[in-house]
Amino acid sequence: MGEKRGAVLQRVADAVPQVDGRRARVAVDGIDGAGKTWFADDLARVLTGRGLTVQRLSIDDFLAPEVVRYARGRRSPEGYWLDSHDLPRFVRAVTAEPAGGPPGVVVVDGIFLHRDELVDLWDLRLFLDVAPELGFARMARRDGRSADPAAKENVRYSEGQKLYLAACDPPSRAHLVVDNTDVTTPTLVRRRTPLDPPTPAERAEPGAGDSGGA
Repeated sequence: MGEKRGAVLQRVADAVPQVDGRRARVAVDGIDGAGKTWFADDLARVLTGRGLTVQRLSIDDFLAPEVVRYARGRRSPEGYWLDSHDLPRFVRAVTAEPAGGPPGVVVVDGIFLHRDELVDLWDLRLFLDVAPELGFARMARRDGRSADPAAKENVRYSEGQKLYLAACDPPSRAHLVVDNTDVTTPTLVRRRTPLDPPTPAERAEPGAGDSGGA
């Protein structure tokens, strides 16, 4: 882990609040290819090194059944944004408390974590900011798909992410925004604590997200 990456992770770990009677819940959000899994894994290691009990979860492990995910069509951006995940099952996992021992922290990575149905779950909300072109280039290297967000095979995902960003404005809802353009030297570009007043986006009435894939 590079020095600058380590310093940013330490600052993020410093921002994890203590919560009376239950685990603190940390969300690491971002578009596809933002580096969420790697960042969340490293954050969990930092927190573990501080003597905390840490559980790692990913919303990728809580997909809805195919009949739900693709009900609007296999290339539907709306289906990707609204129907990808089994939200009730995911919420149960996030909120489940371990039996015995100190409560600790649950660190969760995944897309759409600032949606209306989930935003109030989190005690600390992160958004990893990268350009869509970079995110798809990373996925192309990882999965062998096209690096072009406008490619036919990518439209479901690129346009679905645009719907999420427009509906929920996750950078505004996040407590911490990290520029993760270079994963070795991320930059903390905005910080506010969970105790700061809500942003206008947080005060807004629920929008398109409240018809999600639950």
